[in-house]
Amino acid sequence: MSERNTVVRSMHDLGLAAWFGGSLMGAVGLNGAAAKAVDPRERLSLSSAGWGRWAPVNALAIGAHVVGSLGLIAGNEARLMKQPEAQRNTATKAALTGVALLLTAYSGMLGAKVAKRADEGGAGATEPSPRASKKLKAAQRQLKATQWAIPLVTGTLVVMGAQQGEQQRPVAGFLRRR
Repeated sequence: MSERNTVVRSMHDLGLAAWFGGSLMGAVGLNGAAAKAVDPRERLSLSSAGWGRWAPVNALAIGAHVVGSLGLIAGNEARLMKQPEAQRNTATKAALTGVALLLTAYSGMLGAKVAKRADEGGAGATEPSPRASKKLKAAQRQLKATQWAIPLVTGTLVVMGAQQGEQQRPVAGFLRRR
């Protein structure tokens, strides 16, 4: 009989899906739409407002993913002790989750810096205008990099989660040998 971890697996998967999808949509959709504003100051204000509205939902998604991840580790402890491949995958996922958390926190800090300088305007949400201060230009360049790195890392976590699901399949012939 297989042990089910439906609640924690759902928290893990849905939290990660929202983290990945929201980050990707923000980098593509929100920033892209804000860049269409006629007033360059409005571009930064609109983008900052949108990311600010998303932040609490993203925090809940990240929290659900982390709690779900810990629940899955606890629920699969016996399997993890016996399968070196699952151990490596879990350790790599934990490290990448830490990277994604740091990138997300740093992105939030950079976003706050950009929002404070919104009156300088921008060519886009993460593209500086020629008239922008050095501080704003630096923050926007770093923000652009982190906003693209987050979906890259969280997307990798989605793939690794799929790989772990495959690792739970019974090995061919395993049941016949018992």
